[in-house]
Amino acid sequence: MSNPPRLLAEDRADFARLLGETLRDTGVRQALAEPGAHLTAEQLHTKALADADTVAAPAAPEYAHYLALRTALAEHPGSAPAAGAGLFPVLTVLTPVLAGAAGLVLLLLGWLLRAAAPDLALGRSTVTAGVLALAVAAAALLVGGAGLVLTALRDAATTPGHADPQQHADLAEARDAWRTALRERALLPWLNANLAAAPAAAPLPAARAAPPDLHSPGYSRAAYSSPGFSSPGAEGLTDGQGNSRPAEFTGPGYSSPDFTSPGPEGLTDDRGHPRPEGPGFTGPNEV
Repeated sequence: MSNPPRLLAEDRADFARLLGETLRDTGVRQALAEPGAHLTAEQLHTKALADADTVAAPAAPEYAHYLALRTALAEHPGSAPAAGAGLFPVLTVLTPVLAGAAGLVLLLLGWLLRAAAPDLALGRSTVTAGVLALAVAAAALLVGGAGLVLTALRDAATTPGHADPQQHADLAEARDAWRTALRERALLPWLNANLAAAPAAAPLPAARAAPPDLHSPGYSRAAYSSPGFSSPGAEGLTDGQGNSRPAEFTGPGYSSPDFTSPGPEGLTDDRGHPRPEGPGFTGPNEV
């Protein structure tokens, strides 16, 4: 078949059961026991269930016939519900109830009237009406019961469970034919074809990046240089190009005070001439 039917959910249980039985087949067990790299029974079971539609495709004609018979039996005409209740069933149900209730009320009322006034004719008439109402209720109850029995017998003749026994026999035969084809033409060839398949190898771990080869011709070390510091030169610190800077700071200029010792006539002035006014003291740098 060009487009084989997909396995329905209610038929996958039969597929799984047949798969387990086929895996326990003598030939399959001997092939699994042989040494060598091949799939295990658990791996074959999981793989077949995951691809059940493809595995069951060779038995598609028998499965389509089995589905057609099952659908026809489910759509049996006798399973259609009745159109609705008629007037007669309604009357057979309501009449006994209403007549019985009216009869009881009339009887009680008539007995009360007869107890209160024995000579009153209304009491006797009320009791008679109550008795007649109870008789009507009993007759209606018998008619309604007979109608219910006849209706049950008529519906039993058209119940879906009483379909043609030949249809059930044909359905069972079609199911057995599908199961046989599924085992012989689908599962066994598929298992024999996949027994020799090597199990999937585990994925290798990702390789780490190799460190750079420091001795390769195309590799050069990073160029580093020390910071440009220089010590002060003879005249002072040097600038960024290494040239010496002139010193920009000098100590303050101090000179000692000008003192002279007294001469024979007295102190002399700053030129060494004696002072006529006699010994004295001059401040520093005083002219």
